[in-house]
Amino acid sequence: MKIRAAVLVAPGRYEVQTFDRPKLEDGALLMRVELSGICGTDKHTYQGETKQYAGTESETDTPFPIIQGHENVGVIEELSPAIEESGDFYQAPVKVGDRIVMCPDMICGKCYYCTHIQGYSWCSKSQCYGNSFTSAQWPHLLGGWAEYMYFKPGTFFYKVPENISPKVAVLAELMACAASLDKLKDFSSYSIEGFTSGDTVVVFGVGPLGLLHVAKLGIMGAGKVICIDKSDYRLDLAKKFGADLTINVDKTSQSERLKLIHSLTGGIGADVVLHMTNRPEPVIEGIEMLRRGGTLLEMGNFADTGEVSISMHRHVLSKNVRLIGLSNHPINAYGPSLKLFDKYAKQYPFADLVTHEFGLDQADEAMQMSMSPQSGKVVINPWL
Repeated sequence: MKIRAAVLVAPGRYEVQTFDRPKLEDGALLMRVELSGICGTDKHTYQGETKQYAGTESETDTPFPIIQGHENVGVIEELSPAIEESGDFYQAPVKVGDRIVMCPDMICGKCYYCTHIQGYSWCSKSQCYGNSFTSAQWPHLLGGWAEYMYFKPGTFFYKVPENISPKVAVLAELMACAASLDKLKDFSSYSIEGFTSGDTVVVFGVGPLGLLHVAKLGIMGAGKVICIDKSDYRLDLAKKFGADLTINVDKTSQSERLKLIHSLTGGIGADVVLHMTNRPEPVIEGIEMLRRGGTLLEMGNFADTGEVSISMHRHVLSKNVRLIGLSNHPINAYGPSLKLFDKYAKQYPFADLVTHEFGLDQADEAMQMSMSPQSGKVVINPWL
């Protein structure tokens, strides 16, 4: 059996290649891919921005050739005896034909971070499907832009409830990333720190990650939610997901935006800013929008996209700001995320986030569309 995959052989260049069906190791499984999302990380890799976790023990450069795709949903095609015995992450029994999603991060389970940080994949030896494994080495099929995908032993995967469609389930990894809001709750207190109910929140960047944060802000009791982006298309989507006000940066100046945020908050400033863009420059504007003691969450610059200058006095010390960086999501956030998709299906049009589907032969076209301001979540459907 030959399996087709879209392979990124070098930055900016895809080829459709075929691979033999791999024989399963014990503890492995083979998934028939239904949909695989294009993430901001995939865009960075396509453009040659391949360094991740820079300055840490986990620092890596994405290898080529590679099969991308770490936001995946599919059905079990084949599973080994160990999987039949252990079930999914929550020990739910699984069988051939069951729909599943996966956490793309593989961790060692033994390093300092694995033993001290509950849930978060900060492993010193972390490897990520679609980012860390070259397709030049067996078992080759370690990304979702393929007809079938191989799960190595130790991969975390999760059975999808029957009433959740592939178009919604493919968003599970992104919704797991929105556990960042639960993390901000960890810092909350009535000395006005962290994220508390009724807070004014500014979201910079409403691509799919930002949009799911907007939805979860509503679920968690945020007050006014203000979304900032360059795309009217995405800002319109943000309104569907609960944004109270949207601002297009191409139609306003920085001083106008800062003045507006302060006027909406009685001259105080936003309680929380979520930075979800893939450029570093808006971080400074976000800090300036915060009130004293406000919190800024940085999740947008997953790859090294450059530097900005911060005044430690003006931007950090004087304002008593909390700067929170989160580069990953908890492995135990998938179950809660799927439950939220189910419970709030009538309130939020989650499936509408998937705006475009492309086949393997259209990988380059799909990537270009994902960079367009006229798109939401762009996915690869290997069977188109």
